[in-house]
Amino acid sequence: MPETAPSRTRTLRRRATGLAVAGTVLVLAVPAQATALAGQAPAASADPVSVLKYTAKERKDALAYWTPARMTAVGKSVDLGPTGPKAKPWRGPTLKTVGRLFFVNANGADTWCTATAVKSANRSAVMTAAHCVRRGSSPYNTNTAMVFVPAYHKGRTPYGAFAVRRAATPRAWERDSRNDMAALTVDTDKNGKKLTDVVGGTPLAFNRPVGGTVSALGYSATRPQRGEELLRCTGTAKKENGQQAISCDMTGGSSGGPWLADFDAATGKGGVLVSVNSALDSLTPTKMFGEVWKGTAKKVYDRAQGR
Repeated sequence: MPETAPSRTRTLRRRATGLAVAGTVLVLAVPAQATALAGQAPAASADPVSVLKYTAKERKDALAYWTPARMTAVGKSVDLGPTGPKAKPWRGPTLKTVGRLFFVNANGADTWCTATAVKSANRSAVMTAAHCVRRGSSPYNTNTAMVFVPAYHKGRTPYGAFAVRRAATPRAWERDSRNDMAALTVDTDKNGKKLTDVVGGTPLAFNRPVGGTVSALGYSATRPQRGEELLRCTGTAKKENGQQAISCDMTGGSSGGPWLADFDAATGKGGVLVSVNSALDSLTPTKMFGEVWKGTAKKVYDRAQGR
């Protein structure tokens, strides 16, 4: 879909647009819709989690594919307009657990989102948005060559790159674009070290009441950053249409970025991950939406942190 104003907006939970970026194309989340005709029930599944797996060769190829030059080039190919007044460049201490998630989407385009390394039993789990893994309501349109680069900044990769070997999403996302969150399991780095042994892990919270001040971060494709710098919005989380929302104007590329509660901006510490960037309220955004993480989100995370 060309990067034009008439084509960039599609409804999702009252005009919300997806946030993943692919070359010169803004990838939009598919509108939530029924999975069966009237009077028919959707096929039941005992497992509420869907898992993609990547072979050893696919992971090796992904690391070779995402050179520093390619990482920089994908940002230069996208311009989603000027950065809004609510999204500020992060100038605090390096947030080692937050990074850029590079991949090739189902259309074959180079793409990125934002993701976060989290505390986990296997020390290898990363949280992001489901639409950064696969297209909603479309089981076979999945992303490939997925690589997580923590603390990415202006072409620099201070902690290396970690290939994704598994990607878990809610089955509801695969079937009808509901519950836009995902958990990834990554390989060790080139030195054989596990992710959170290298950068640490952000703690998570499930079934947390919505409210309080939240910092949302992401590698937005707006200029002048164009995905090369981390941006931050701060707002009070409120329930809205079954999700939670904060005031924020980050756009494409910030998908999957962390929502941190109890975050100390002065030290860059103390944050608890309570959701991730999922969707916007309009083409000219004023709100960012994130899912309220409940039981299914915990099951998705557990699948990623399993050994």
